[in-house]
Amino acid sequence: MIDPILPPIAGFEEEILALVQRAGPAFLPQPHLKQEQIRSGFACALHMHQPTIPAGANGELISHLQYMLEHPGEGDNHNAEPFAQCYKRLAEIIPQLIHDGCNPRIMLDYSGNLLWGVEQMGRHDILDALKFLACDPGMQPHVEWLGTFWSHAVAPSTPIPDLKLQILAWQHQFAALFGREALQRVKGFSPPEMHLPNHPDTLHEFVKALRECGYRWMLVQEHSVENLDGSCLRQEQKVIPNRLVARSSSGEEVSITVLIKTQGSDTKLVGQMQPYHEALGLGRQVLGATTVPALVAQIADGENGGVMMNEFPPAFLQAHHAIAAQGDDPSTVAINGSEYLEWLDAAGVRPEDLPSLQAAGQHRLWQRLGGAPSEGSNPEATTAAIADLQASDPSFSMAGASWTNDLSWVEGYANVLEPMNQLSARFHQLFDPLVARDPAITQTPAYQQALLHLLLLETSCFRYWGQGLWTEYAREIHRRGVAALSLS
Repeated sequence: MIDPILPPIAGFEEEILALVQRAGPAFLPQPHLKQEQIRSGFACALHMHQPTIPAGANGELISHLQYMLEHPGEGDNHNAEPFAQCYKRLAEIIPQLIHDGCNPRIMLDYSGNLLWGVEQMGRHDILDALKFLACDPGMQPHVEWLGTFWSHAVAPSTPIPDLKLQILAWQHQFAALFGREALQRVKGFSPPEMHLPNHPDTLHEFVKALRECGYRWMLVQEHSVENLDGSCLRQEQKVIPNRLVARSSSGEEVSITVLIKTQGSDTKLVGQMQPYHEALGLGRQVLGATTVPALVAQIADGENGGVMMNEFPPAFLQAHHAIAAQGDDPSTVAINGSEYLEWLDAAGVRPEDLPSLQAAGQHRLWQRLGGAPSEGSNPEATTAAIADLQASDPSFSMAGASWTNDLSWVEGYANVLEPMNQLSARFHQLFDPLVARDPAITQTPAYQQALLHLLLLETSCFRYWGQGLWTEYAREIHRRGVAALSLS
């Protein structure tokens, strides 16, 4: 089956890349806040995702949310409508807080799968709420949208040529729904599963793609990074921006600002507003030639689990009411990531003032190589060093780190990964020469049909729930992707 209705995931690459590279602040300054008196801030993000599965009445690609609604008796599918309400409830909570005299902040990370699925289902109540949050001028100081991969792929095991395709597909989807002006304000990136690559070439291409696609900063899990000497982050580093340095095995270097997501993945941290309570005990931090407010950054599933469904709204309201009760000069405030970095820009903080980090495990690799690669280095030496380290220490991994280290999106999933890599290779073998000759090829249904199935096959969910139904979904998507390529 070839699904005829396609999401807006390609076709305007040049226009979007030009748009997102435009300089200028994304958030207007808040003149009523005396920034020099603010000791600390907290930045909370909500991650929302539902995968696309080939499980419609006739095998159509549908949102897992739609499947849950249509099969309420299976497992936890009775939560489908509560989930749907979570996707839109910030459109009620934020205006309520503003009406109450508060100055709320929230960051939102919605996968492309979810946004497309909501459209497919005709859930205009959710779409209208999200458009309000993304487009209404009154919401812009309070709500920051974060970019992500379109189909919730995990970066370390996604074929390198597809990293930028995932990023651009999400930007296409977001712009189609909310407009290009709204997309221009998206400057932060939230990697699915907080999964950061540590293989030098994958990380380099990932960060390079982020920078080319206009992203200024990324949220990373604290244990997925290390200092350049291999040490863990110091406590004070976790509450200021850092600079992630990505060196390829050929010695090319690119970097991006990162904000540190502290502690684990437990939704109780955001659900019970732990970032706010932690920030209350923090003071200003030295950075460069000045001091800046400490920042506690945290992200959690926005809908998954009883804490987020039931406890988050009252806790979020209570925290912001407590800040408002401090009067006009609060010492701890809610602040979003891009707004915080713009504060630091205005204070004279420069990129070179930020501590430098690298992906966890890279120090051991550089030691084995006798030092980090310089321009023109031999990639084969890096491959050999990785093999040596893995032979001497089976725990050494170049699979990256995510929000938890007790799950692997690689081990035991050869039946998904091998077809995924094969489909990617065939896609690029066919289309890369065509796109090089004529970029308008990305506007054709043949290209977009093949791209859709390639992106979908890379969804992490097909390697999260173990072997069985979900890996069968992956096999079917792979079959359809091969069919789409054969028709191109």
